[in-house]
This record gives sequence, structure tokens and C-alpha cells, in this order.
Amino acid sequence: MFKSLIILARPSQWLKNGIVLAALIFAGAVMQLDKVITAIWAMAIFCLLSSVIYYFNDLIDCEIDKRHPIKKKRPLASGAVSKKTAILVMLLLLVIALYLSWLVNFNFFLISVVFVVFNFLYTIWLKQIVIIDVMSIAISFIIRAYAGALAIDVPASKWLLINTLLLALFLGFGKRRYELIFLEQDASMHRKILDKYSPYLLDQLIGVVTPAVVVIYMLYTFSPEVSNKLGTQNLFLTIPFVIYGIFRYLYLIHKEEQGGSPTEVLINDKPILITVILWIITVIIILY
Repeated sequence: MFKSLIILARPSQWLKNGIVLAALIFAGAVMQLDKVITAIWAMAIFCLLSSVIYYFNDLIDCEIDKRHPIKKKRPLASGAVSKKTAILVMLLLLVIALYLSWLVNFNFFLISVVFVVFNFLYTIWLKQIVIIDVMSIAISFIIRAYAGALAIDVPASKWLLINTLLLALFLGFGKRRYELIFLEQDASMHRKILDKYSPYLLDQLIGVVTPAVVVIYMLYTFSPEVSNKLGTQNLFLTIPFVIYGIFRYLYLIHKEEQGGSPTEVLINDKPILITVILWIITVIIILY
């Protein structure tokens, strides 16, 4: 049963919480050991909180998952883990995570509570509203980025938050398009909200968000405010990595029928993985 409890926690999705570290990098604090430790600690806490959300999601959707050809194999839907056990483990993880967040600082504790409450609302209600479902996912990433700034007590960059929002929207709409095309007539069984979307609508939404991601990132790298804050005017050198990463993801969605999980794409698609690594290395070299 322990293995099933781990599966319920979805550790493969913890990579999303790497956004918590963004404030550390772009605040120029990577060389400050105390802030590095705190930021890593904050990311670990959000991994626990994310697992609480996944537990809650599977508890709410358990009966629906039992009728799904793939999701029926999930620990709760298959009966490998009882609802009572899942609730107890979820509450234990929640208490531990919130207690640890309190030890970081009060503001980080508050944003952790907001993260949990907001995602509970998403699971119960927001994910059933077209467009709002994807926007809610994007807001969840903004909360993560903001939490990273609060954890190490640095100002949350408006540029960081808006770039996070746009990139999350891009990935979210891309994921919806993949699900709709790949699952075809079974799409609504996988995710009911997919009935509200069409490939044309999603292509239009992606067409709006994609240039916004690129342009806003370019403006960010050329911003005098950012250059003065970071002490460099060379951040524009990272633009090619961002453009290629966006185009590569679009290629995977439209031609390779991939994109169902951005996390899996990042891990399994070597060109995107190499691009992200090179972007990180370039940013660190430029800033430090």
C-alpha cells in the first residue's frame, strides 16, 4: 500500500515547483547560502502541498475515475488505497507542510494556505469553467513564484509574475489541445471541460498567448529597470532559448501528438530539456 500512497502523491509532478526557485535566481541571491537553503526548503514544502492537492483531487473524482478506462487504475479508484487512509495521509501531509511553512516565515505560511485553498476551489469548482480552468492553473504557478520571493524575503518581480502567467497559459492551452485531439470522442471522459473546447478555439487562444510570451520576455530582458536591478544588460542573450523552446513545444503538440503533460515533455524530449538546461546555465553565467 505504501507504493500506492506514493503514486497518489504524484512525485513526478513535483518538478512544477521548481518555479519557487525563480525568485532566488532573479533576485541575484544564488551566492547567499542562507537564502539558497531557505528557497530549497520552500520548494520542498510546496512539493508536499502539491501532493495534498493531488490526494484531494483523487478523493473528489474517485467515483468518476472508476468509470474511466485509464483513471480506474489509480490507487483510490482501483481500491488499492481506501478513502479513509487517503484522507488521513492527506491531512498529515497538510499539517506537516503548513507547520514547516510557518517555520520559514509568516508571509510564506499565508501564501501556502492561499495555495491550498485556491487549488481546493479549482478541484471542486473552477476546473469546470471553460478558460477559467486554464487561467486557474496559471494563477497557481504565479502563487508558487510569489511564494518563492516571500520565502527569501525579496520583492516579487512583476516581470517574473507576468512571464510565469503567460508561459503557464501557453502550456495549459497546449495541453488542452493535445487532450482534445489525441483522445477524440473519449475526451470528455478524460476531462469533462473538454466538451467546452474545440481545436479551432484552442488554436486561437494559443495564437494569442504565444507571441505574448515571446514579446513580454524580450521586453523583460531589455528593461532598464531589470538591467539596473540585476547589474547586467546581457540577459537578452537568453532570448533564442526561449523562442526555440516555445516553437519546439508547438511542434510537439501539432506534429508529434505530444504535450499531454508539460512535465513529461520536459523530462523526455531531449531538445527541450537541453534548451532549458542551456537557458539556466546562460542566465547564471550572465548574472553571476
